[in-house]
Amino acid sequence: MAVALPPFPEDVPTHPLLVVDYELIKKGDQQEMDKLWEAATKLGFWYLRNHGVDEEADSMFEMGAETMRLPMEEKMKFEQGDDGVSFGYKAAGANAVDESGQLDTVEFINISKDDALAYPTAVHRTYPSTVNARMPNTVTPFIRKSVDINNTLMAAFNDKLGFPKGTLAKLHLDTVNSCSESRCIKNPPAREMASDRQAIGAHTDFGSLSFLHNRLGGLQVYPPGTEQWYYIKPIPGHAICNVGDALSLFSGGILRSNLHRVVTPPREQATHERWSLVFFSRPNNSAELRALADLSPVVAAAVRAAPDPAKFETGQTARAWFARRIKNQRIKNRTGPETWRASRGTEHSEQQAAAVSAY
Repeated sequence: MAVALPPFPEDVPTHPLLVVDYELIKKGDQQEMDKLWEAATKLGFWYLRNHGVDEEADSMFEMGAETMRLPMEEKMKFEQGDDGVSFGYKAAGANAVDESGQLDTVEFINISKDDALAYPTAVHRTYPSTVNARMPNTVTPFIRKSVDINNTLMAAFNDKLGFPKGTLAKLHLDTVNSCSESRCIKNPPAREMASDRQAIGAHTDFGSLSFLHNRLGGLQVYPPGTEQWYYIKPIPGHAICNVGDALSLFSGGILRSNLHRVVTPPREQATHERWSLVFFSRPNNSAELRALADLSPVVAAAVRAAPDPAKFETGQTARAWFARRIKNQRIKNRTGPETWRASRGTEHSEQQAAAVSAY
């Protein structure tokens, strides 16, 4: 993985992100807490420095490379399938990226938080030999640190939202099964450097918080009030964090789950494989996805002021929400544009339509 990569170009449209210092968040620094709150409520994305996970992330990238080098026949023994389950291997082209049914270009390995923390007991499924060999010393330590970081950030949000202490923590318990997972993603070099083909289509994330590590460009956001996609520039030593649908719903829309996608890296970076690593924190499978207005006057006021308060009562558990979205992205389940629409999350239809046209 130690390949010299070309620098991110200075002449492509980028969107700045606030930089949040994790060490200061742990200390309860009020100025840093306010910065985190601003990032999570305005764009829903921010850089996180001093998170202490770079070494574990490097090892996870090595595990991902070892796994992707396995013969396809071996990898497909651990394929995630078409029934709304994400854990396991996903081959390139297994998902649609838009209503037309264009295929994605990424392959990845997803490892359940529950499986990693219970290893060698299999809670949900088994994994390739390359994952098992790295589970005790690579995968589990990365997931444990990622869980701690996301839980610390959620505790800060919990207080800002006016919830009773531990409200969000109880919805993200290690002792209850969830769809939380790590994902190591490989996207091949582009055939044409100028191409901006979508590797992963425009979407909002399924869960609560995402914790991303990448070395090349490719991630783009569609900021509210704009009509353009913007790259997020990777910065060494800085993870990229973002709010997902579940946390947005729990907060009555105060925390923003924003549209984003992955396209070909810009300029010379497009000639290299793009690797990225994410840990997704998702609620307990049984958690009901709804605004917690009964637990916070702040959230109750946000729901009352929303143009469509009914959208914060999904009538779905976290598990059902996740399964619906995963299942309807799978190309084998596609019946037409309606399948892609059924895979959508908290995106506003107007913003989604504008983002698609901007592509």
